[in-house]
Amino acid sequence: MALTAGIVGLPNVGKSTLFNAITQAGAESANYPFCTIDPNVGIVEVPDHRLTKLTELVQPKKTVPTAFEFTDIAGIVKGASKGEGLGNKFLSHIREVDAICQVVRCFADENITHVSGKVDPIADIETINLELILADMESVEKRIGRVEKLAKQKDKDAAAEFEVLSMLRDAFEAEKPARTIEFTEEQMKFVKQLHLLTSKPVLYVSNVGEDDVADPSSNEYVQKVREFAATDNAEVIVICAKIEEEIAELEGEEKQMFLEELGIEESGLDQLIRAAYSLLGLATYFTAGVQEVRAWTFRNGMKAPQCAGIIHSDFERGFIRAETVAYEDLLAAGSHNAAKEAGKVRLEGKDYIVKDGDVIHFRFNV
Repeated sequence: MALTAGIVGLPNVGKSTLFNAITQAGAESANYPFCTIDPNVGIVEVPDHRLTKLTELVQPKKTVPTAFEFTDIAGIVKGASKGEGLGNKFLSHIREVDAICQVVRCFADENITHVSGKVDPIADIETINLELILADMESVEKRIGRVEKLAKQKDKDAAAEFEVLSMLRDAFEAEKPARTIEFTEEQMKFVKQLHLLTSKPVLYVSNVGEDDVADPSSNEYVQKVREFAATDNAEVIVICAKIEEEIAELEGEEKQMFLEELGIEESGLDQLIRAAYSLLGLATYFTAGVQEVRAWTFRNGMKAPQCAGIIHSDFERGFIRAETVAYEDLLAAGSHNAAKEAGKVRLEGKDYIVKDGDVIHFRFNV
């Protein structure tokens, strides 16, 4: 799926260090150079214990995880909406991503200067959010100027759009992002046409010091970020970007031992990947045979033929049915044949909405 999450943040919050960890932990096909001026793509494998279990069950010749993209975006400063610093590049690059991972500094370090002179994660969040709101306000104001005249002339579509634009303007004046407004399905059509920055889903990444990794709840900055995120209906992932860079260089038992020494079960990067994946409304189905066990990314709500088309367009064009079993049922049965005998394997048609964790064999004829 060609969806990507953009990593944003103020200078010196750990954004670049985190992206370095992402590129080091990336899939083999993605050896992208790192640069903070132009956006770069880091492709990472999506951690999924189900793929490991399916591999143990099927014993295939190879196993292929699904991958996910992060885009590193130029740092932002106050006044970006007016072109300050690299503001114009920052805003144009954010328009191209589908979700925002906002990295905020939750650690004190005398050797790393903070752009505003003190560590204040909420002020950092508000700086970025305000710049995005100001940019969106400019887009809405331009559109209002064109639509208002038609609305006054009793044009129904223009009147409906003007109502939506007015709702957005009121929210922006109150410094609230577009994603906090509840729109009807009809109103959302107008909102989508605007391609607003503050419509994009967001998650906050609290970057802590090494001493706080095992118990981030003791960090007062993290607590403040969590309280703020609750008002934005957003998730918070706690990481130590410096440690993530070290973890990304390790594999297998060596990585597991390092995590145990730190007192954590999994890396923050793995948590971030899954959270961003979910934020974008993505899910995973599997194909499992002796030649290959593979994870495939699809959008929640997609039907069986569309999911078949992710593998190959011929699968969608000639779709007949999807032989489907839930991951949990397959694992409990111990084999595909046993699951079939237990009545857990279903034959689904063109209207079947694929579920996360489905193990599918597509039947098609071209």
